[in-house]
Order: sequence, then C-alpha cells, then structure tokens
Amino acid sequence: MIVEVVAVGTELLLGQIVNSNASTIGAALAEHGFDAHYQQVVGDNLARVATSIRTAIDRSDAVIITGGIGPTQDDLTREALCEATDLEMDYSEEYAEHLRGWWERRGRVMPQSNLQQAEHPVGAVLLDNPKGTAPGLLLDHDDTTIFCVPGVPAEMDYLLHEEILPRLTEASGETAVLESRLLRTWGLSESGVAETLDDLYTSSTNPSMAFLASGGEIKIRITAKANDVETARALIEPMETEVRARLGTAVFGTGDQTIERVLLDLLADLNYTIATTESMTGGRITAALTSLPGASEVVRGGLVAYNSELKASMLGVTDISEVVNARTVEEMAFNGREVLGADVVVAVTGSAGPEPLEQPPGTFVVGVATPEGTQSREFHMVGDRERVRTFAVTAALQLTRLALIGRWWKP
Repeated sequence: MIVEVVAVGTELLLGQIVNSNASTIGAALAEHGFDAHYQQVVGDNLARVATSIRTAIDRSDAVIITGGIGPTQDDLTREALCEATDLEMDYSEEYAEHLRGWWERRGRVMPQSNLQQAEHPVGAVLLDNPKGTAPGLLLDHDDTTIFCVPGVPAEMDYLLHEEILPRLTEASGETAVLESRLLRTWGLSESGVAETLDDLYTSSTNPSMAFLASGGEIKIRITAKANDVETARALIEPMETEVRARLGTAVFGTGDQTIERVLLDLLADLNYTIATTESMTGGRITAALTSLPGASEVVRGGLVAYNSELKASMLGVTDISEVVNARTVEEMAFNGREVLGADVVVAVTGSAGPEPLEQPPGTFVVGVATPEGTQSREFHMVGDRERVRTFAVTAALQLTRLALIGRWWKP
C-alpha cells in the first residue's frame, strides 16, 4: 500500500514551524511496512491545497492530510477536500452539540467560528479526537482512503496511532515491516563511500541502501522489507557485513551511537582517562565529551591555551613563533598528559579564520598522545569559522578513537 502525506500550512513553507508531523508519520508508516513515495507541503491557499490533494489521490492508495482543519479563516482543508473530490459540504449537528458542550464544561463561551469544525465532505466519517476540538476525517474516494488530522502534533499523533494505522493495516492486509540499520562512518568522502559500495547499491533492492552526509559523517542506511523483524534483520546482515569489510575502521558506530559515546565507552574498556589541550576549538572537545552521562568516569578535564604564551608556559611548547603545525600540537598533547594527569590527551591548534593565522583559514592540526605514543594530522577545511571549528571537534574525537584502536588514519 502506497501512502502519501500532505502537510498544509504556510507557516511550514516559511520555516516558522518545523514539519515534525511528516517525520513522525513517515517513521510510523515505515515501521508498519507501508510504502511512502511522496510527501507534499502546501500553503494555506484553497486552489493549491485542492490540487495537492488531487495529485496525491491519483498516485496513492491512501492520503494523510495534516493541518488546516481548525476554526480559523485559513483552515481550508475541508473545503479543499470537497473541491478535490467534487463533493458537497455536509454539517454534523451532533458534533456541533459536542463542541458547545466542550466549551460549556470549561466555563467559556464558544466563538461561532468553532462550528466550522462540524463541517465535512458528504460521506466522510468523523474520527474522535479527545486531544482537541477538531475531529479527524475519514473519506473513501475513488479507491483511495483519505484521512484529515489536525496539525497539532499531539492530536495528530493520537489519531495516527488510534485511528489511521489500524485502519490502514486492516484495509491492506499487509503484515510486512521495514527494518533499517544505520552505519556511521568518518574519514571518507560521500562520493568515495558511494563508489566503494556502488555494486551493492545497484544490485540490491531488498535490502536497499542510501547515503546521508551530515556533521562531518557519512551515514549508510540499509533497509529491508519482510513479513517480520527477524527476517528483515537477516536480510540486512550480509550486506552490513560486506559494507564493514570494505570500509573498515571508517565505520565507527550504528544507529544513535555518536562518536562521543563510542569514544567514552572505548576509554572505559581500556581503563584510560582522557583530557584535552585546545587552542582553536576553545574547549569544545571537552564540552562534547562531558555532554554525556558517565563522562566523569574517564574525563579528567581540559586546558584552553588560546594564547601562544600559555602554550609555552602551561604546556611546554618550545617554539611559539609559529604554532599551527605538527610540532606544536604534538607537544601540547604529549606534555598535556603530565600536566593534566591523563592517560590520553587530544590537542588542536589551527587557523579558523576568517583572517589567516600563519596558515590559510581552515587549516588545523590534531594531535593525540596515548601511552603508546604521539601522532598528529593536518587538515584543510573549506567553510566559515563555525564550520571549521565544528569539523575540528569531530576530527579530534575520531582521531582519538583511531589512535586507541591502533589504526591511525592516513590521508
């Protein structure tokens, strides 16, 4: 069964409200094994909403419309649904009485505009909404099942799980589920990952593969459809094994495992403590590590030596005439182990910009000192100051992970 989502609201187009409903519905549809080929967002315009609904009806087995069923002038979904289906508007006196009682029980006078919520296309079923005053709507039209639900997330979520999903499951007779595995990688480009996995991507549709670049990581999503979760996971397993074999230590986690979590767990397993000596990143690495519960077990602290003279006086950097280089960062890391009393120290120095500092903006060097030795790596990042600093934090955490597993990353 193909299900399409149409989100109504100019505020969504303007970015004034994040379209969280589409994400929630999409995840729920996938979990229940339904296919979702399209999502639409349309502003509060009668003709455009009607056109969007017609388009969805023509290419989907079911349509879920969110928003536009409240009591104000810009709530046009009911009217647009009538226009899209060539149906007349009906009125439920029974629901109108329900609305009057709802307001009366709260000791308030009901604005007459609320009676708009008792309107519905002829033949539509009103779906009870205990979370608010606008009922959901169910309409079967030309072999397509259409649902209308409020845009308020709590109300939408209730109707989605209590009314829509059970009805779709019963109507479709489908018992299939979609299961996904997200592999998180660092150190390879998106194009490089895609090229390495090209034959897997093109040769398999179940499971299927997709790529996502975000936050300095390349994520690989493997998705399988089957009659039950166990079978779907069994389909995913051989592809995941092959991906890991090809990408090696570039794969650092799965699902919601962040590099911070992975690194803290690794340090705990090794019974190591960690500290940071930071310049360009200004304490952000320490902040990242200490953002998670349990960090106090392994994180000693951090030293921000932003000024070059502090690098010399506090971290024993021997030459501060130039500090954006491997020698400086390795001394910051190596000497930091004694100064901060940690087994592992990660250090960063660099030129974040916009003005150059010894090196072009975007140049930074990461050093990691462990009981086994000290190493460094220079990076050249394109972007503004904020992006460079953010990427430097990620790179520092990832290189620390690689140093601890004895697989220091080479360019």
